[in-house]
Amino acid sequence: MTTSAVEAVEAGMPPLSLLEKAAKVLSAFESAGPRLTLTEVVQRSGIRRSSAHRILDQLVQLRWLEREGRDYRLGMGMLELGAMASHHNRLRRAALPHLHALHESTGHLVHLTVLDGSEVVYLERIGGSDDSVVPSRMGGRQPAYCTASGKAILAFGDGTAVDQVIRDGLRPRTPRTLTRPESFRRELAMTRERGVAFDHEEGYRGVFCVAAPLRGAGRAIAAISVSGHGVHREMERLAPVVRGCARSVWQSMFGPGRQPEKRAQPVGAGAAGGIPQPSMDNMMAWLRFSDWM
Repeated sequence: MTTSAVEAVEAGMPPLSLLEKAAKVLSAFESAGPRLTLTEVVQRSGIRRSSAHRILDQLVQLRWLEREGRDYRLGMGMLELGAMASHHNRLRRAALPHLHALHESTGHLVHLTVLDGSEVVYLERIGGSDDSVVPSRMGGRQPAYCTASGKAILAFGDGTAVDQVIRDGLRPRTPRTLTRPESFRRELAMTRERGVAFDHEEGYRGVFCVAAPLRGAGRAIAAISVSGHGVHREMERLAPVVRGCARSVWQSMFGPGRQPEKRAQPVGAGAAGGIPQPSMDNMMAWLRFSDWM
């Protein structure tokens, strides 16, 4: 047992886990200057020097921190996570009243999802106890290829994302899952023509879904869907309703007729005062604001 663990036990407290130690190391950079040395991290975090050094090295490898000489600072990995959280929070806040209205008008379970790799992630789930049969939860994930939301985003997204989904495999979830790449691509083409995507028991038996992409004139940034057991009897009626909800959310976020954001300056271009801002350029490129619009 390490010295710090012995001290914790003697004080009547359980020893810190590795995750808790890493959190303390990262917290050392709160309200601090842009750079900290190992000694300063030890002083601010209370973590032993050897443990702090190992954790700092691992955080550098993860790009959560960057190292320059003896100094450490927050890295692009942390900026990217923060930007993602900020964007998702803004998206959810703008969508929430429209999602509630959609649930009340249809009586079905409503989801707000985004694409992460080959999966969709549920940012919001609105429904009653009758919707418990649909196996979804906030923060949960499902394969994109067998969900209406995933198909809606992929149909209006980057072709490389579709290629990646196919490379990861179209495994059968039910007898109705699309497992052949050519069939899957045809389905995405039809989704682009219709403006909505359908899920006919492709992910789970008895579960049907209609989804519309959240987008302007460019790529989809998310999808809004209605799902449940009885949805298959109302597909045609629900499709324009879900499309309208997605359009309302987009206008709440960006306003009707709003112009696209300007592309970030290339790395090395002068910002205010002539100071280059490569970190902001990288973050803006990652967020792809111009493509979303």
